[in-house]
Amino acid sequence: MTSCPECENDLDIELDEIEEGDMVACAECGTEYEIVGVDPLELSRVEDSLLDEEDEHVTEEEEDE
Repeated sequence: MTSCPECENDLDIELDEIEEGDMVACAECGTEYEIVGVDPLELSRVEDSLLDEEDEHVTEEEEDE
């Protein structure tokens, strides 16, 4: 069973029913994760991914100036 990296609560993830890109949320703390790998299971915190994309976008705009 996989645990939430944030609060260590067990995440209810059916490994045979998930695909890369699926989203899961911890029932205990509400943190959302994107599944970025299935074998082995890899999770990426959604807020972290969004912040990375925003940083890239700002950097590209700054380069255009």
